[in-house]
Amino acid sequence: MDLDGGAGNNKRVFNRLGTDTSKNQKVCFHWRAGKCTRFPCSFLHSEPSHPSGSAAASSTANGSGAPKRFADDSGFSGSAQRRGPNFKNNHNNSWGRMGANNKVVRKTEKVCNYWVQGNCTFGDKCRFLHSWSLGEGFSMLNHLDGHQKLLSGIVLPAGMDKLFTGSKDETLRAWDANSGQCTGVINLGGEVGCMISEGLWLFVGIPNAVKAWNTQTNQEFSLSGPAGQVYAMIVGNGLLFAGTQGQSPSIIGFLQEGILAWKFNAVTNSFEPAASLKGHTLPVVSLMVGANRLYSGSMDHSIKVWSLDTLQCLQTLTEHTNVVMSLLCWDQFLLSCSLDQTIKVWVATENGNLEVTYTHNEEHVCCINISCMPYFDLMPISSKNKRVLRERSSCSAFEFSKLPSWGKGLLNLRGMHDLESKPVLLCACNDNYVRLYDLPSFSERGKIFAKQEIRAIEVGPSGLFFTGDGTGFKVWKWAEPVATT
Repeated sequence: MDLDGGAGNNKRVFNRLGTDTSKNQKVCFHWRAGKCTRFPCSFLHSEPSHPSGSAAASSTANGSGAPKRFADDSGFSGSAQRRGPNFKNNHNNSWGRMGANNKVVRKTEKVCNYWVQGNCTFGDKCRFLHSWSLGEGFSMLNHLDGHQKLLSGIVLPAGMDKLFTGSKDETLRAWDANSGQCTGVINLGGEVGCMISEGLWLFVGIPNAVKAWNTQTNQEFSLSGPAGQVYAMIVGNGLLFAGTQGQSPSIIGFLQEGILAWKFNAVTNSFEPAASLKGHTLPVVSLMVGANRLYSGSMDHSIKVWSLDTLQCLQTLTEHTNVVMSLLCWDQFLLSCSLDQTIKVWVATENGNLEVTYTHNEEHVCCINISCMPYFDLMPISSKNKRVLRERSSCSAFEFSKLPSWGKGLLNLRGMHDLESKPVLLCACNDNYVRLYDLPSFSERGKIFAKQEIRAIEVGPSGLFFTGDGTGFKVWKWAEPVATT
């Protein structure tokens, strides 16, 4: 997150345009923070005024000489990399095209560090954000805490007045959806990798197992079979699928058993193993179901398309160049996001195969963070610019060049409609932002900020949605549409 107010920041210099750039034309850093004790001070105790109508002032940001970049000039409307035959010269394909009525967020995108610490002296006059969001049409209702580590899952089962959260602190918490009070805590004995709900069932993925609860009868089941952390789960065609870390018996790679499936047997009142889907060479970290297909995204940079009827692999998509972190089915499209800093929109061609019809580049995401791989340690080796990615529970290791690039990119996708029935895409990035985009234009609608990485997003009813990081989770709501006469 871009927090302002660091003591070592030497870039807080604003020069008057067209005048001498000596030190007495610089605004006093300590005056801006309300802490200057020098009198007289050799620096300015006022903001420099720019000449009205100056082309330089209008084309640069804060006198830095760098051109401003807003949603209308960030390249969202660039041409797609590939289009299927049925999309050639089709003007109905509007991915990445911005309409005339799209709003542009033009406020500063820095959160005031003093405000975060509770001691900003500027109040409403502070030119930095005193808010955890930027944009119009949505607002934060509440911030609930209780977990001690990063949230990895938020679930609001349909028809229930309870919300469930899972965390790396190895606990599952239940919350009253009306009062916001925590009503129960379960110690799972392992970090939560993912959570989903389906009907009356709540499923939680932890190392080497999937926990299942019937929320009506309070029955608890432990589904064995996974080896290592369970990163993703989905239900489709009566089967529960889980993407797992897999096993690592040698330095060559993981066993090609990244997806396990179970089926509930009502006669024996138990979950029984149904299938093991082989093909990925590294752990499966994202799953999605749509159009009678199962889609799986993996650390091997690929997306595989499986038939839900035969459980056979139909196609392998290799356009991403890094870990495929999240998948989303939207109408007839498949959306995928990756640590390669892109969101790709896929569409079926005439022969039924998927290919990319639009790519959105999130070029500003450049934060180095390896926490997206929770069960691995970084261990230096002698070769320069390399690391060993070593599993904590085994002796095998995997070597990657330029490993810091694993820490860049996009983490999670969720789709919803605002209260005007407009489609909105929520995209969590590891720079501690959630970016909100109008679809299909990909014009930026706003941003949500956090102190730590946001890994969990959940969509609720009536315009509600939730974001979770290491400090707890926040409740957001879309505003009611304004009636026009």
